Amino acid sequence: MSATGFGRRAVLVGASALTGSFRARAQDARVRIGVLTDESGPYASSGGAGSVAAARMAVQDFGGTVLGRPVEVIRADTQNKPDVAGSIAREWYDSGVDAITDLPVTPVAAAVQQVAREKSRTVLITAAAVTEFTSKTCAAVSSHWADDTHAMAAGTAKVLTEGGGKTWFFITVNFSFGEALQNEAAKVIEAAGGKVLGGTRFPIGNTDFSSQLIQAKTSGTQVIGLASVGGDQVNLLKQAAEFGMQTGGPQTLAGFLVYLTDIHALGLEVAQGLRFPTSFYWDQSPAARAFGQRFRAERKAMPTQNQANVYAAATHFLRGMAQAGTRDALAIGQAMRAMPVSYFGADTTMRADGRVLHDLTLYRVKAPGESRAAWDYLAPVGSVAAREAFLAISPACT
Repeated sequence: MSATGFGRRAVLVGASALTGSFRARAQDARVRIGVLTDESGPYASSGGAGSVAAARMAVQDFGGTVLGRPVEVIRADTQNKPDVAGSIAREWYDSGVDAITDLPVTPVAAAVQQVAREKSRTVLITAAAVTEFTSKTCAAVSSHWADDTHAMAAGTAKVLTEGGGKTWFFITVNFSFGEALQNEAAKVIEAAGGKVLGGTRFPIGNTDFSSQLIQAKTSGTQVIGLASVGGDQVNLLKQAAEFGMQTGGPQTLAGFLVYLTDIHALGLEVAQGLRFPTSFYWDQSPAARAFGQRFRAERKAMPTQNQANVYAAATHFLRGMAQAGTRDALAIGQAMRAMPVSYFGADTTMRADGRVLHDLTLYRVKAPGESRAAWDYLAPVGSVAAREAFLAISPACT
């Protein structure tokens, strides 16, 4: 057996060990939600065990049962590999799992969405961010909860450009997510009267960003856009601080997909001044604060946007099943689209294409002296309405 084949088998066996024999359970009465996440890689802190905890909190808050059946949360590690994720999803769906959620990394989410379409089973994408999940590969059984690349571009580029940051230079991770993010942001910048002066790319897993940072610093730009995510972005920001490129300087650092755990790992001394958008921050509303404090009591950390999305998505799925009165995914999908979404007090809906719509807020990372307590990291500096943040619905997905 090849090393790749052995690795895939190990993941599947490991997932089965965590949840018992899937096939033995296929005939029982339980409703199951599968959290397919990154357990040990670069997205483990923004998803991982925290996503599993969020799903379990949703089930508990819903009452633990739906349609008279107990609800169970299961978990598995994708290893951030689409073939592994697709194989697990296929086994889960064949064994009676009702919905799969989380799904960091675009190729992973795309693989699982395809299996969900084939099997006509529910998929709730809360982490991967490209617009294609609703603009091109929409499905009646699929919904997209993560702020997508267009919304993130609008949330950062629109607010900063209209606020006077007219020139931009990009440091972009060299894969599809980074390219899509830079392209979307460039359109927003130009539409707002700004100009992209240039950009530079780096490979996934890069460790030395000195060349990219020197290019950005000497470009004369007002804003440096960081089209990256995860560990790469954390390392990039650490090295930017070493170059003196923080708050108070002539250039603004602007992120697009930044998790609260990234800021925690960096510390305010390093991350201060960074701008980035998000639809969830634990201190944005009374409902978000209540959820955040409960989550922190269990996980010793405040929830990330992805983890909050898992909670909201699992809750809405269970509400949809209860409303539909059936476990049929197509009927549940229709019910989910017809109901308002409970999203921590925010005005939120789900479109016919499965796109979850809400306003985005642009935040600034506070300086150390501004923080009042643990995890008090962000200050709002602007917002973008949902109608401006997200692409219009594709005619093929209505």
